[in-house]
Amino acid sequence: MSDDLKKGLEGVLVAESELSVIDGDKGELVYRGYTIEDLAKGASYEEVLYLLWHGQLPDSDELSTFKQAMVDARDVDEDVISTVRQLAEADEDPMAALRTAVSMLSAYDPAPEDAEPTDETVNLETGRRITAKIPTIIAAFTRIRDGEEPVEPREDLDHAANFLYMLNGEEPDDVLADVFDQALVLHADHGLNASTFSAIVTASTLSDVHSAVTSAIGTLKGPLHGGANQDVMEMLKEVDDAEMDPLEWVQTALDEGRRVSGFGHRVYNVKDPRAKILGERSKELGEAAGSLKWYEMSTTIEEYMADEKGLAPNVDFYSASTYYQMGIPIDIYTPIFAMSRASGWIAHVVEYTEENRLIRPRARYTGPEDQTFTGLDER
Repeated sequence: MSDDLKKGLEGVLVAESELSVIDGDKGELVYRGYTIEDLAKGASYEEVLYLLWHGQLPDSDELSTFKQAMVDARDVDEDVISTVRQLAEADEDPMAALRTAVSMLSAYDPAPEDAEPTDETVNLETGRRITAKIPTIIAAFTRIRDGEEPVEPREDLDHAANFLYMLNGEEPDDVLADVFDQALVLHADHGLNASTFSAIVTASTLSDVHSAVTSAIGTLKGPLHGGANQDVMEMLKEVDDAEMDPLEWVQTALDEGRRVSGFGHRVYNVKDPRAKILGERSKELGEAAGSLKWYEMSTTIEEYMADEKGLAPNVDFYSASTYYQMGIPIDIYTPIFAMSRASGWIAHVVEYTEENRLIRPRARYTGPEDQTFTGLDER
């Protein structure tokens, strides 16, 4: 066994996966053999869910059945909503509230108690229920916190459109629904990122799916993984509030040693392919609203960072202005990330546990040696 230290497990292979692959040098992302560009353009989030969970794109009958199963699972038990209400009224962090609520869902889940922890069918059905309920939880929390009552889910709307309806109390137009659906597709999976790895570490102990997803949410809550798009939008608003030229602002920020959010990636060495797609949608939303302010501000910063720092934007950079122009509150950007990424978490949990092995890395000991023990009365 090698004693080479790989902090952060950098470059360490711990599993094989058929789910997604990233080429960081070329800026490519592929789900089960399909490019992210093709899926974002032609597939709904439900189709991508089916692809990740079942290994192939569904035909029309399979999709209809799958979508109905998702719709049937959207309602959240009133006891869970009551807890969400308490958390909202206590001004809890949205990700912390989501973590608590998802954990609580297990008390009301109909999965058989005697099911094997690696039962793929049971785990996928449980995962489907969790994925269907997360939007209901996020929307309810946001509305209660803002002094409004939750909106019941509708059966005639797709996953993305229904969330926007529950959030705002009105049905979104086709453009908003399409843009948001595409954003969910783009965030659905991304290899063994920190939260996905957290989920499979939990699952490798033969714990349950609710625990695995709860672990993943807790990991995504950290600002080094989730939350960057919130930071980006707050940065853009700071530029706007200061009424500064974006170029001048970013130069000043860098001179002061501040970090410009939304740039660089642990995997990509070039522009994140998801950022390219969302950049186009951000521009489209701006054109529809009659103002390209946020898009133009973003592109100015992007060009400067590329020329001066050699850094390219990641998916968070353009998802920020995209969500903002859709009227989505800034502090639920990360819960929305979780809403989408639940698909990948569950897919990886099911895949890993097919040939499960407990994940148990080692640490190199650097503490003291040859200590002489003394009793309490002699210390």
